[in-house]
Amino acid sequence: MIGRKRGTRFARLLGLICLLPVLVGVERPPGLGDVREVRTWSYPDFTRVVVELTEEIELPKNGLVRLKANLGAGRPERLYLDVPGIWVGRRFESGIEVGDGLLDGVRLGQNTLRNTRLVIDLERYDHHRLFVLPSPARIVVDVYGERRRTRADSTGRLPAELRKVHTVVVDPGHGGRDPGATGIGGLREKDVNLAISKKLAQRLEEHGFEVVLTRRDDRALTLEERTAIAESADGDVFISIHANASRHAQTRGFEIYTLDANHERHSLEVAARENRVPAASLDPLQRALARLQAGELASQSERLASLVHENVIRGARQRDRTLTDLGIKKGPFYVLFMSSMSSVLVEAGFVTNQRDAKLLRSPQFQSLLAKQIADGVDRYRRQIEAGPAASARLAKGAAIARRNDGKL
Repeated sequence: MIGRKRGTRFARLLGLICLLPVLVGVERPPGLGDVREVRTWSYPDFTRVVVELTEEIELPKNGLVRLKANLGAGRPERLYLDVPGIWVGRRFESGIEVGDGLLDGVRLGQNTLRNTRLVIDLERYDHHRLFVLPSPARIVVDVYGERRRTRADSTGRLPAELRKVHTVVVDPGHGGRDPGATGIGGLREKDVNLAISKKLAQRLEEHGFEVVLTRRDDRALTLEERTAIAESADGDVFISIHANASRHAQTRGFEIYTLDANHERHSLEVAARENRVPAASLDPLQRALARLQAGELASQSERLASLVHENVIRGARQRDRTLTDLGIKKGPFYVLFMSSMSSVLVEAGFVTNQRDAKLLRSPQFQSLLAKQIADGVDRYRRQIEAGPAASARLAKGAAIARRNDGKL
């Protein structure tokens, strides 16, 4: 979400002049990548800046550097990053306006012949995180701080365990030019995801939730766009719906994921496919970032996953007693660690398995899955809103009931 510029045009132009002191009229050296696009989103707790590049880069060891304000020169407090091997020229010389109470704006300029400098002008600042994502290559900067409140941003966000669970964001994975996995008879994951998600949205609304779908039709969304939609809706729960695939046609079943830097081979393969990157790209940095975010929301996401999983397995086995329960797992999913709410990723079945594909094609089975997931989210809401002590009693009672039932 891009706001209005609060600084002056003079200060912005002065900053750009400082970025391009000796490069005017210089020819571009060969072998450099380009800046493809710059995007910003203002979330309740932070502002995200994404710089998309045509080539993957290695971040400099000193990372983002923070500079104090220079009021005499008309420059606000700012962060800067020198990006090696990238040519930007004068394409972004007018800067990107933000003005959301946290960031003033974003500037890019050619600092040296082979380095582009990214400058983020600050209004408020507490801390930041910096990372890169592949396929396409992106630099992501999240700047945190107590923003100057605007009319559009009048309230902060409570910790997950203290929030009322009101808004659920349902994310149908893939879409548009990205079909996801393709299985038996040409069954496309993106179509299965959307069908289940629409039915899930309806069921959640019947429970009284406000529901936001990241997509309602067959369109492609970047991971940043999916989480931007979720964060701008001030969501309390994020559910990403997917279908699974395997090289082994006999593999089938339901599984649900929460965020973690898990090194299990199967989890990494699933995460690589859903992240749309090679498994080798899930490097230690990405796993470390996943671990950081997982630590902040892990307990709430795990509780949500447990309740949804229990409901789905119970209901799905009423339709097909042979359905395999693959359990609750953890993995480094970008769409989960880029979210700031309780989040799970559902793998509804394998489009590459004959029996699962038949179920996933069935509107009746899609409706059954939607109902069971929605009931699980409703149970999660009741536990959260009952408070920690009551939640523990409810969870203990449910565990005893499952043991007595003997069906799971």
